[in-house]
Amino acid sequence: MQNPFFKAIENKTGVSMDDLFTLANAISYADFTDEKQVRKIVRKVGKLANKPVSKELEDELTKSILQSGSSLSLKDIEKLL
Repeated sequence: MQNPFFKAIENKTGVSMDDLFTLANAISYADFTDEKQVRKIVRKVGKLANKPVSKELEDELTKSILQSGSSLSLKDIEKLL
């Protein structure tokens, strides 16, 4: 992305906008009642946030998301981490 706004975000976070847009797209079309999809998204968010997600934390986050059964935003998932 050549947009200065996006470049500033990339510089501040260390995460490419392409990766963020890919994740946002995956979240917007995800079935949050599908455990496999939820686990995949949890791992992606952890990786992008550069935060280790233990098996126990992944289980806890997945359980919480599956119980809500609704769509989540990137901000919602970030709060869980």
